[in-house]
Amino acid sequence: MNYEKWLERKGLRYLNGELLFDEVNVNELIKEYDTPVYVVSERIIRERYRELKSLINSYYKKNSIHFAIKANSNLSILKILHSEGSSFDCSSVGEIHACLKVNINPNKIIYTGNMFTNDDLEFAVKNGVIINLDSLSQLYRLNKIYDKLNEDKDLISFRINPEFGAGHHSHTITAGKDVKFGLLKEQVIRAYSLAKKFGFKRFGIHQHIGSGILDVRDFELATREFLDIIENLVDKLSIEFEFIDIGGGLGIPYKPEEKPLDLKLYGKLIINFINERIKKLGIFEPELKIEPGRFLCAESSVILTRINTIKFNGHKYFAGVDAGFNTLIRPAFYGAYHHIIPCNIKIDAEKVKYNVVGPICESGDVFGKERELQKLEEGDLLAILDAGAYGFTMSSNYNSRPRPAEILIKNGKTYQIREAETLEDLFRFQKIPKYLLK
Repeated sequence: MNYEKWLERKGLRYLNGELLFDEVNVNELIKEYDTPVYVVSERIIRERYRELKSLINSYYKKNSIHFAIKANSNLSILKILHSEGSSFDCSSVGEIHACLKVNINPNKIIYTGNMFTNDDLEFAVKNGVIINLDSLSQLYRLNKIYDKLNEDKDLISFRINPEFGAGHHSHTITAGKDVKFGLLKEQVIRAYSLAKKFGFKRFGIHQHIGSGILDVRDFELATREFLDIIENLVDKLSIEFEFIDIGGGLGIPYKPEEKPLDLKLYGKLIINFINERIKKLGIFEPELKIEPGRFLCAESSVILTRINTIKFNGHKYFAGVDAGFNTLIRPAFYGAYHHIIPCNIKIDAEKVKYNVVGPICESGDVFGKERELQKLEEGDLLAILDAGAYGFTMSSNYNSRPRPAEILIKNGKTYQIREAETLEDLFRFQKIPKYLLK
C-alpha cells in the first residue's frame, strides 16, 4: 500500500496543501475548537464494523461483535456502534454504566473484568449483564451474591488462559502462565463442575490473548488450544455452550510500511477453523463472539495539536506542541508509534529531523523521535494519527492540565461530543478541611 493510499484508508488527504480529515479542512475546524483536540470520523467507525461483520458472517452466521469499551468509552461512539448492531465488552462497572446510560440492553453486554470486588459482581448481577469470571475465588463469591439477592443462576462464563499470548507490547499480552488473566488449563474442569453444582444452567467460554496483533498466525495456536479445551469440557461434562468468545486483539497499521491485518486470512485460519471444529464436535451450534476494540476505532481519530516552541539545543531540534502524554500516553507508556503529519504542506520545504515533544514535566513526554518533517515554525498545526483507541480513555490531568474536547465528523459537519475541561474542572471534587481555611 503506497503512502497516499495508507493515508486515505485513515480518512486523510491534502487539498491545495491543506489537510482534510474525512473531507473536513482541519485548519478551519481548529478556528472553532482550538487545540489540542480529538477529532473522530463516524464514517470510519461504521466502515470498520461493517468490514469485520461481513467477514465473520461469510464463515459463521451465528455471531456477535462486542466492542471493547476500554478502547474508547465516548457515549456517542457507543451509540454509533449500537446502531450498527454491535454488542459490548466491558472491563469495569463504569463501562457497564456507560452502556446502560445509552440504553444498551444488558443481554448485549459481557463483563470480563479481573480482580472483581464483591461490589463489582453485585452490580453486574443486579443489572443482568453476562458475567465472565477470571478465577475460582470469584465463582464462590458470585454464588453467594446470587443467593443473597435471590436471583436466578442462569448464564455464566469463564475466561480461559490458553498459555499462549501475543501483542504489540509486553503490557498488552494477556495470556501465559505468568500473566494475571484467566484460568489455566488444569483449572477449567473444576470451574465448570462447580458452576453446575451451584446451579448455573447455561454456559459460555472466553479467551483473549493480547492486543494490537497484525500477524493472523499469532491467533492460530491459541485458537487450536482453546478448541481442545472446549472439546474436553464437552466430553467430560456434556456442556452445550451458549457462546464461544475468542476475544479481540485485532491490530491496525500504525506505521506507513505496515500492512493491515489480513482479514481474509483471519477468516480462513481462525473463523473457518472454529466453524469446522464445531461441526466435527457435533455440538449445539454456539454463538461466536469476538471483541475488537482498536480495530474498530483506532483509525477513526486524530489529535490536532499546535506547535508552541521550536527549539535547537545545539545538538537536536525539538518541536514542542500543546498536547502531552496526558493527552495521549501510548508513546510514553508502550513506546508506541503514532504517525505525525503537518496540517499544511509547504512546497519545496527543507526537511528537518525533529523530536516532537509535549509540555509535560517528564523526559518521557515524547510523541516521536527523529521524525523527518518539513521545516516547522511556531504556530504550525500537526496531526497525530490513529488516536481513537486507548487515547482519550487513558488520558489524565497530570501536571494539572485539563483534558481536551472531542469532535465528531459526520457528512462534512462537526459535532462536539465532549467539552474541553476547564481549570476549574480540575479541582471540582476537592474539599479543603475547615481548619485549613483559617
